[in-house]
Amino acid sequence: MSDGNVAAEQLRLFIERIERLEEEKKGIGDDIKDVYLEAKANGYDVKIMRQIVRIRKMPVHDRQEMEAILETYKAALGIE
Repeated sequence: MSDGNVAAEQLRLFIERIERLEEEKKGIGDDIKDVYLEAKANGYDVKIMRQIVRIRKMPVHDRQEMEAILETYKAALGIE
C-alpha cells in the first residue's frame, strides 16, 4: 500500500468515527429532550431546570461570582 492509500484509509476511518459519534450525540440529545418533556408533564418548569443544569456545570467560584453580580444588579434596580 502506498502512503496515499494509508492516509486515505485513515481519513475514512476518522470520518466514520465522527459520523458514529454524531449519531450517538443526536440520540443522547433526543433522550435529554424526552426527560425534559417527562419533567414538564409532571409539572416542573423546564426553563428553570435548564438554568439549574447550566449553573451546576459551573465551577463554584464562577457561580458565586455570577450570583454576587446578579444580586448587585438587582439591588441597583430595586428588584427583590
